[in-house]
Amino acid sequence: MKGYKLALHKSYFDKGLSVTSYVKYLIAFFGIASSDVKATLILGVAYAIFSYILGRILFKVGYIEAEQEVYNIHNKFVKEMRNKRFK
Repeated sequence: MKGYKLALHKSYFDKGLSVTSYVKYLIAFFGIASSDVKATLILGVAYAIFSYILGRILFKVGYIEAEQEVYNIHNKFVKEMRNKRFK
């Protein structure tokens, strides 16, 4: 499957970023308030690496499956398909 590994790594980063999304505003506020470009870039890169690692951890511990199951419990279509009996 072409592009699978890239998509997998992107999903790790995206999940970590979505869980910690408010941190980016703190980093932006720090950059504006301090006007220290170098420190802001270092914080941004560290945040990106942390988001990737956190995303990998969330996939490994099964958090993603639990999150999807919560979504499925409240999805009408999934409820209907689970209750439907096929003959």
